[in-house]
Amino acid sequence: QVRLVESGGGLVQAGASLRLSCAASGRSFSNYVISWFRQAPGKEREFVATISGGGGTTSYAGSVKGRFTISRDNAKNTVYLQMNMLKPEDTAVYYCAAAATWTTRSSEYKNWGPGTQVTVSS
Repeated sequence: QVRLVESGGGLVQAGASLRLSCAASGRSFSNYVISWFRQAPGKEREFVATISGGGGTTSYAGSVKGRFTISRDNAKNTVYLQMNMLKPEDTAVYYCAAAATWTTRSSEYKNWGPGTQVTVSS
């Protein structure tokens, strides 16, 4: 099993950048596919980005492609989400989640962090 905790959220103005971190505890971190999801008030949780265990494969939601970058440092048991050119519509609680196989479906993830709030003002 792996336990996850997110950090790095905050309040920023539109156009600013933030880097979120997802710190993992437990063994075999490099075997896990890690995804970022987000959920805004009154909306369903939506996919943001996914990275393979070795970091060689990534996938992004169309709404963030070109602005967000997912990466990982397995030596530090950490996955990052670099968010640039933030928009008010990026405001949400951001969650990281771990899965044994590649998937971008939130229902397939069983290990979740508690989330970190990102607020982007106009």
